[in-house]
Parts: sequence; C-alpha cells; structure tokens
Amino acid sequence: MDKLKQAFREFNEERDWDQFHTPENLAKSISIEAGELLECFQWNNEFDKEHLCEELADVISYCVMLADRIDVDIEEIVMNKLEKTKRKYPVDKARGVSTKYTDL
Repeated sequence: MDKLKQAFREFNEERDWDQFHTPENLAKSISIEAGELLECFQWNNEFDKEHLCEELADVISYCVMLADRIDVDIEEIVMNKLEKTKRKYPVDKARGVSTKYTDL
C-alpha cells in the first residue's frame, strides 16, 4: 500500500489535484466508479476483462486515496472489519447460506 499511496501522492502533487480530493469528493468518486464497474455487467454475465480491470482499478485507486487522505491504514481497517464480520457470521450458522446475520 505504501507504494500505491506514494504513487498517488506524486501524481496528484504534480497536477495540483489535492485541492479537489476532499474526503467527500473521494467518496463520491468511489461511488461513481463503482457504478461504472457495475455497468460492465449491465446486460449479462459476460464482461471484457481489460475494461473490468480498469474500472476495478479506478475504485481501488479512489479507496486508497481516501484512506490516505483521512490517515487510516487500509490493511488495519479491512482486517478489523473482517474480524467484526466473522463474529456476525459464525461458520456454524453461515456456511453455505446467504442469509443476513440478523436472520441467522
């Protein structure tokens, strides 16, 4: 992640784009790019892998920039969320089912 964060910092500094990268704007951009990612599957299950990867990279890029902007460690927050989710979906109740945790 450090390599990615540094690459985005340099890219944005060279273009003076940090002024536009408020947490709110980055969150909006994540949502917009996630919509473009979903568009890859709009009419069927087939997809162009190269285009899909480009859209996925856009979503991940904005997530990395937002985490950097609000000064959080991506690995730490994802692992914390995974642990919380493990407690909500214990294996003995959730294995092989897609039921929401409140209904398990």
